[in-house]
Amino acid sequence: MHQMKTPSIVFCSLLLLLLAEMQITMAVTCKPTELSSCANSIVSSTPPSSLCCTKIKEQKPCLCQYLKNPSLKKFVNSPNARKVASTCGTPFPKC
Repeated sequence: MHQMKTPSIVFCSLLLLLLAEMQITMAVTCKPTELSSCANSIVSSTPPSSLCCTKIKEQKPCLCQYLKNPSLKKFVNSPNARKVASTCGTPFPKC
């Protein structure tokens, strides 16, 4: 009976790891409005807030998608937006 518990524990542990990895992967939802805390920095060249930097890091996987959107491209691809991303330690992606 003790031998039956070991495979079950291993299986449950692997399942938990897989679910945790899936949750991390699925955690990014591409919403340009998430970057609204950066708007002032992008428009006026003021230093970005810590919230702005957090949001840029969260939305980094979405930046290429935003660059393909004509409505967002001017905002996201501006020199100030690149400066804000750089200040936040988030290299701008090459799409």
